[in-house]
Amino acid sequence: MPEPYDDGAIAGTGAGGAMDLAASEATTLERTPGGPQGTGPSEKARSLWSDAWRDLRRNPVFIISALVILFLVVISLWPSLIASGNPLQCELSKAQEGSQPGHPFGYNGQGCDVYTRTVYGARTSVTVGVCTTVGVALFGSFVGGLAGFFGGGWDALLSRVTDIFFGIPVVLGGLVFLSVVTSSTVWPVIGFMILLGWPQIARIARGSVITAKQNDYVQAARALGASNSRMLLRHIAPNAVAPVIVVATIALGTYIALEATLSYLGVGLKPPTVSWGIDISSASQYIRNAPHMLLWPAGALAITVLAFIMLGDAVRDALDPKLR
Repeated sequence: MPEPYDDGAIAGTGAGGAMDLAASEATTLERTPGGPQGTGPSEKARSLWSDAWRDLRRNPVFIISALVILFLVVISLWPSLIASGNPLQCELSKAQEGSQPGHPFGYNGQGCDVYTRTVYGARTSVTVGVCTTVGVALFGSFVGGLAGFFGGGWDALLSRVTDIFFGIPVVLGGLVFLSVVTSSTVWPVIGFMILLGWPQIARIARGSVITAKQNDYVQAARALGASNSRMLLRHIAPNAVAPVIVVATIALGTYIALEATLSYLGVGLKPPTVSWGIDISSASQYIRNAPHMLLWPAGALAITVLAFIMLGDAVRDALDPKLR
């Protein structure tokens, strides 16, 4: 008698059965953690930002500059942690005296403690640098992003406005603009540097947006009916912001140096504001008799600017795909 008809036996043999078995094994291998060998969880796809953060953590330049900047931020917020004196308290009887116990940096021409004024001057410099950088990055990215995204007449108009502001010399503009300002706060200086600093960021943002909007995912979003605001904010901006961050980080140190330069020329911050630029300006005439009055605030300014430039260089190297 012939054996009963067995669907399973027939399905297990022949080409059809082999294909079913191969598909089953492939499904099993795909579900196995770590791939076919099952050696562990599969590695997730890394993004540009995760790769950049991994590279930054291994870069000693980034670590050193970040620690210096962190220290500057801490003493800017709480200067009394390392300086218990009053930066505006002076004794004329001790003017231009050198280092003494409790006053390691000596005294300036008015008899004020140079160490205390150097510590408190960090607050002004960091405030000016950070606020100017944020303002320049936001306004410049807005103008450049609109010019690069819409193109045509908008691009031509905004680009010509950018060229006009590019043609204004910064120091000369500061001498003209800030000479009529009587306020002793930092805000006129911040506003002036934002006014003349945004064109650089605008050009970077414009070029980055023009490059990003040519990508396939932007064209696909446009074909699916995405609005201009959605494409700009959700698809273009996150992929075009990296060059802006790099340039803004490097420029932060430049803005701190520019504030000191304007204060040195007498048109930036004004007393009683405590600033490294003001101290350098007042100490320049005593450089032969009391060089310590100039060296300490100038050294603090140089270290601060160098730290931010080094941080910007490290961020640029981490975010530049050509260096990978």
